[in-house]
Amino acid sequence: MTIFAHIVEAGSISAAATRLALSKSVISQHLKTLETDLGVTLIKRTTRRRVLTDAGELFYKQCKTINNMADSAWDTVQQHLVEPQGRFRITAPNALMETLVTPVIAELMTAYPKLKPELISADNHLDFMEHDIDLAIRVGPSHDSNIKQKRIGEFRDILCALENNPKEIDSLPYIANSWQRTPITHIFQSNNRPEVIYKKEAHCIANSFYSCLSLIKSGVGIGLIPDFYQPLIKPKIINIFPCHQLPKNTVYALTPYIENPPLSVKICSDAIEAQLQNLTKVGD
Repeated sequence: MTIFAHIVEAGSISAAATRLALSKSVISQHLKTLETDLGVTLIKRTTRRRVLTDAGELFYKQCKTINNMADSAWDTVQQHLVEPQGRFRITAPNALMETLVTPVIAELMTAYPKLKPELISADNHLDFMEHDIDLAIRVGPSHDSNIKQKRIGEFRDILCALENNPKEIDSLPYIANSWQRTPITHIFQSNNRPEVIYKKEAHCIANSFYSCLSLIKSGVGIGLIPDFYQPLIKPKIINIFPCHQLPKNTVYALTPYIENPPLSVKICSDAIEAQLQNLTKVGD
């Protein structure tokens, strides 16, 4: 039906073949099949002319409508390749959402008013299909072969306590996030000092970064936070082992789109990668 409309508009089978980048024999075969299926002649053919029959005229009007709708649908989708727009859902751990993801989303919403992001803060890994996730920012790689992932940067955790806490470090309870394995074991490395091995049972376990952070800020215990987060916290907290470092945490951007991700997802992922680089430079 689409090809028939192009034959009529182009004026001949040859012209339609050129327009559609198909051979004349393919175009002729489509027309023949269409007339056979319909049981009517659409175009009267002579050696010199091709003229629409009455049935052909009526049929062309409907086929033209189909072509117009197809062209409109194509143009609408192509707009998504030009300007990020529409709804997309992104998830990230609490600690990364506020400092890493949210500033990026704010800038993108200003630059692209048609963008409609949905943000989900979750320290657990949400299922992409169940929660309709378009982009996930996670620490550590995924082993799911159905997920496309890209390494976008890294950071270090630091073991912190409230500044001027009168208690001895060893006597302070350990505040653990639910993703941490217990008992707690941290191995701190240094270029010019012996390594420090810290072992302790978790005194309190919370399923939210902010719950852990609130307890640390209250002075009741110690725990891990990302290094770039430390300057943002009031009251001030200190790095317990400032001359040593924990291993780096690798951050990944994951998406269920193996090929041709939406422009909004690609731009957001790239912007978050740039933001992470900026944050870790400041931390260094």
